[in-house]
This record gives sequence, C-alpha cells and structure tokens, in this order.
Amino acid sequence: MNNYILCIETSTKACSVALAKNGALLTFKESVDQNYSHAEQLNLFIEEVMKQAKLEFNQLDAISVSKGPGSFTGLRIGVSTAKGLAYALNIPLLSVETLESMAVGFLQQLSDKSGDLLVPMIDARRREVYLAVFDSELNAKIKTAAEVIDNDSFSKWTDYQNIHLFGDGADKFEADFKENEQVLVHKNFYPSAKFMTGLSNQNFKNKDFEDVAYFEPYYLKEFIAIKPRDLF
Repeated sequence: MNNYILCIETSTKACSVALAKNGALLTFKESVDQNYSHAEQLNLFIEEVMKQAKLEFNQLDAISVSKGPGSFTGLRIGVSTAKGLAYALNIPLLSVETLESMAVGFLQQLSDKSGDLLVPMIDARRREVYLAVFDSELNAKIKTAAEVIDNDSFSKWTDYQNIHLFGDGADKFEADFKENEQVLVHKNFYPSAKFMTGLSNQNFKNKDFEDVAYFEPYYLKEFIAIKPRDLF
C-alpha cells in the first residue's frame, strides 16, 4: 500500500517542503533566505509541491516536520504549520531530528564513506553550535548537544580518516581547521526536506507518531560555556 508524506523543514534560514511516496522523493521546493522569510514562503511551497505531484491534500497519509534544534522562530513556524495540517486532515504527525536528516543527506554525497565521521552543525552563537556525531553507518557517536568548538575539539579521534563538518554552524570554523587535513569543513550545506523522506517513511511504518496537541519543537536549552568541552 502506498503512503504519501509531506515533509517540512524550517529549522535554519533554509525553508523547504518535500513530498514523498513510500519514502521516495516525488517533488520538493526550497530556498535559502538570509531574512528567514519562512512565514511567507512555507504555505506557498506546500501548495506548489502538491500541485506538481497532482495530489489532493486528502490523499496525504502523514505530515512530517523537522523538529530541531535550530532557529526558534523557524521551528515554531514549521511545527505550527505541520500540526495544523495534521489536525485538519486527521492524519498522523511525524517528526525527524534535524541533525540526523542532515547526516543522511550529506552521506548521499560522499563517494568514499568508510572510516569517516559526520558532524552536522547548526549555528547557535559566537563559537557555539548544535551538533551531533555519526559514523559512516549513521550510528550516533554523540547525540544532539550544544557545544563550543575550537581547533582542538576533534583532536582525539585519530582512528577516523576524515571528520566532516557541515551545516551553517560549520561554516564559521573554516579558518580554524584550514591546516588540519583530517577535519574537512564543507560550506553552504543546509537542512532540507528532501533529506527527511526516508526517516519519515520509517517512522510512519513504525507508527512512531507525535501527539498533535502536545508536540513541541526540540529547543536545546540555552547555555553559557566558559571554555570548549573536549568532545573526544
């Protein structure tokens, strides 16, 4: 039996919507706007992907939303829209961890994946980021956390060939790791709804549904760090 899931991603300055059939991407729409114009774009993107796929809203089987961490405003817009659709259509609400879906998307771009670490990062402030760490099999080595990064943060993971930093949180550390051949900073990588399709389908099949009334975005508690923590 086919299932159609609408995926929504608004955790950063990137706003995107994807429509998937049985976990496979049908169509998507996205933009990266420095002004965070999600409130203006999101509903238009939803209408466009539904029209492109020639589907009616009553044909959807679930709504999936990227739950964070990320921009408070962006997450609120995405989650409130997803909850509203799920409630109005009387279909399940799913959520996907933002950093995990980023790792899924980045892994698709790697030709040689063995022996590497994936570190998706979302910008917090100054030298602080929200991050998680995955191996090349997408096993979580460090779950979502708020951290302060310096050029020694990854020095102890010598067993891995490459450590890939990506996401808008990674962009600001390009100079710090310029001379480090093990740590690779990939700029201009953003979360996308198209990375959510497989995880959303898996959650749907497992009936891992959220409570529409009580679900909230994953806001990591604000923190003030005196010095970087040695992650490894």
